[in-house]
Amino acid sequence: MFSDTSRYARTPVDTVVTAGGRRVSAIRLRRLPSPPADPHTVIQGDRLDLLAQQHLGDGTRSWHIADANTTLEASALVGRILDTLWIPRP
Repeated sequence: MFSDTSRYARTPVDTVVTAGGRRVSAIRLRRLPSPPADPHTVIQGDRLDLLAQQHLGDGTRSWHIADANTTLEASALVGRILDTLWIPRP
């Protein structure tokens, strides 16, 4: 259902039947780990995929950076110059 690098790759799926008899599947909520992470000061041109490639060796792992921070919208992590975000250690 999801690629191996997706944050949802190994997340359980629950299926329920609605009152009208329709089957609906949904991803279970994930408990986010608190991995060891290093601070990064946001500079002009930062993007999560580029930071993931530089620090984690894989641009598709940008969701690891999003999970290590408390912002709900990932793009907001690099939206303000000089803000600090946390980059998990590989």
